[in-house]
Amino acid sequence: MIELDKMTLYHVLESSSKNFADYPSLSFVDGVPLTYRDLYAKVKEISHILSQQGIVKGDRVAILSENKPNWGIAYLAITTMGAIAVPILPDFHANAVHHIIRHSESKAIFVSESLYSKVEDVDANKLETVFLLEDFQLVPKQTKKDMLEEVVKEGLKEFNRLRDAAMHLGKKNAFIAQIEEDDLAEIIYTSGTTGHSKGVMLTHKNIVFTGLATIAIVNATKTDRLLSILPLSHTYECTLGFITPFIAGSSIYYIKKPPTPRLLTEAMMKVKPTIMCSVPLVIEKIFKMRILPKFTHQFVMRNMYKISTVRKKLHQMAGKKLMESFGGELRAFAIGGASLTPEVEKFLREANFPYCIGYGLTETSPLIAGTRPEDTKYRSTGPPLKDVQMKIDKPHPITGEGEILVKSPNVMKGYYKDKERTAEVLSKDGWFRTGDLGVFDDDGYLYIKGRSKNVILGPSGENIYPEEIEAVINETEYVLESLVFEQNKQLVARVHLNYDWLDKELDCMKQSESKSEQCVKDLLENLRKHVNEHLSSFSKLARIIEQTEPFEKTPTQKIKRYLYIES
Repeated sequence: MIELDKMTLYHVLESSSKNFADYPSLSFVDGVPLTYRDLYAKVKEISHILSQQGIVKGDRVAILSENKPNWGIAYLAITTMGAIAVPILPDFHANAVHHIIRHSESKAIFVSESLYSKVEDVDANKLETVFLLEDFQLVPKQTKKDMLEEVVKEGLKEFNRLRDAAMHLGKKNAFIAQIEEDDLAEIIYTSGTTGHSKGVMLTHKNIVFTGLATIAIVNATKTDRLLSILPLSHTYECTLGFITPFIAGSSIYYIKKPPTPRLLTEAMMKVKPTIMCSVPLVIEKIFKMRILPKFTHQFVMRNMYKISTVRKKLHQMAGKKLMESFGGELRAFAIGGASLTPEVEKFLREANFPYCIGYGLTETSPLIAGTRPEDTKYRSTGPPLKDVQMKIDKPHPITGEGEILVKSPNVMKGYYKDKERTAEVLSKDGWFRTGDLGVFDDDGYLYIKGRSKNVILGPSGENIYPEEIEAVINETEYVLESLVFEQNKQLVARVHLNYDWLDKELDCMKQSESKSEQCVKDLLENLRKHVNEHLSSFSKLARIIEQTEPFEKTPTQKIKRYLYIES
């Protein structure tokens, strides 16, 4: 069991560098891993440089970059010197990036060269120091993107001077940070737009508590290998995919380019990960695009697949091949960030694939419920973590469903500069209102029913959960994803179809444009009738609309519902 003198990232760094000094820590897939000893030295070096640039405890320092080893080095350098990290999602628009920098009052930023254009026009009086994350070089003020190549090529004398001074100081006197558990470690912005920005304030204790609790679930050790595929700027990957394995002494690998299916497969064969963090969309796409078509392509096989015993056998065979494609050594595939479809979870269970589902929010650092792969229950996120209190507020007298409230060491300190919003979700005695609806079974396992703001009232006051209807729709082989909402007091669904499947399986799609359009209309109407056969009378769909383009999603691949709901 890992023990720390204090739950701070400073003590995590000290502990891991001491206990796992010669073990690999961070690396690109084809790179040479930094040992924990080397990483410690680099973190100290960058902390000193930040200090010499005037960064002190409590200052905010932003990070805007794709995943790479230097992201983690920058994050630890900021937080272990007492400053506050402000991770920014790479996909945010430049306007959103500017807003976050202004709102957080960040004094410095670590930015990758490819994203530099998003910060080059930020007021230099507000953003005093800019580092390129590729090699931590300082960028002179007013440097334009087309000048970066020269800056990178020739290097900067000022950076070299600061680095040499920092290394000399590091040898003479180790950098000592006076950090307490309740000090802020990071501010995570859940949105970049001015109207919706919420800067979630997470303390050192919030993050380290979650890291330690997660280790107990996945049994992470110094021999484990992780392949990172989610953005480090989101608390899911930052805490569970970075801090958790860092505490345990595991090694973490990053892909240099966006993880296409081919690159991801190649990376998994090279790394042979033992643990991975993922969102449902990744495994759902694998199932619907690669696995399911093999079982349903031919008429005979499609009918055989409907037989339970045959389906389970086929799933077991597919599970073995899936494990091989992941490198063959995977023992914990953690899924979170959104709801996993019942069809895919059923496959994972029957395939004996080592999946586990966690539940949490950015405001809870993020994990508050989950369990080991061998202890999962179908459709459940698992029980609350140790030392996490949960209760159902105003449970329904029959179903027991109600809003999930949480009180735990990993609940946020509040929203940055927003006391009003903080008071709406966080009570004076520490209970956080998640906004999610759920129910517990007799074993204490939590089942999520949906978001409270998404609930639709039926004709007689019944609670209709769009997510449950979407789960039924998504079981259809030619549906990739869907969204259910209320329109003119009727239930309507938007559906994004698997057009590759349609082109291969339906002759009518190969004819004229008008016949293809009619083919899709007939298909959607038949889908509506089929889905309604599996729904209660008060939750039947009035119509289904074709969503021709994939839905726009959040960083954890949840559909941005507000963009598609029609009044």
